[in-house]
This record gives sequence, structure tokens and C-alpha cells, in this order.
Amino acid sequence: QVQLAESGGGSVQAGGSLRLSCTAPGFASNPCGVEWYRQAAGKQRAWVASIMPTGTTLYSDSVKGRFTISSDKDNDTVYLQMSSLTPEDTAMYSCKTSSGLMCRVGVWGQGTQVTVSS
Repeated sequence: QVQLAESGGGSVQAGGSLRLSCTAPGFASNPCGVEWYRQAAGKQRAWVASIMPTGTTLYSDSVKGRFTISSDKDNDTVYLQMSSLTPEDTAMYSCKTSSGLMCRVGVWGQGTQVTVSS
């Protein structure tokens, strides 16, 4: 069974930066890659960014230019570097990997809370 784990969350002032980490066993050999999602209180969970073991990345328009997703394939770790944070970024951040023919079987981590104050 795949086990994911996030870390790096915390409280930060608006305009600050934070780096989240996700341990994703098997990332280097999983063509489905890893994704970051976030869910604010009372809101739907939203996709944030994706990275493939090839290095290809994708971003939500809401974070493009401020967030950077990267990986350390040797250690099966994925990072989310967050800059220019605003209170709108406050959420529980979770990483997810997938499996199956169409990468639609998801495995989630427990999540790490990010709180941005104004």
C-alpha cells in the first residue's frame, strides 16, 4: 500500500513564503506523477499543481507565478514552494498520487495546514 506524507505547513504573514514537502514512494517510476490539492474551510477541494517524473509541471491559474512544484526523484519527494502568499491561500494542503490505466485511482496524504494572516 502506498503511503504519502506531507510536511512544512504552518502560519505565515501575507507576502511570506513557505515550502511544503510530500514523500511519495515510487514517484520516480510512476507515470501518473504527483499532484497538490488544497481545501479551505467550507470550500471544495481544488487542484493546485502537478508534476510528472519526467519533470513536466502544471499549475492552477490561481497560483501560477507564485508557486513552484519540484521533485527530488532520488528521494521520492515532491515540493511545493509557495511565495507571495495571501489569506486566500489559507487551506489544508494535500498531495496525491494516482494509479490505474487512466491515473484515476488516487492515494492521498493526511495533509498539512497552511494559514496566511493579513
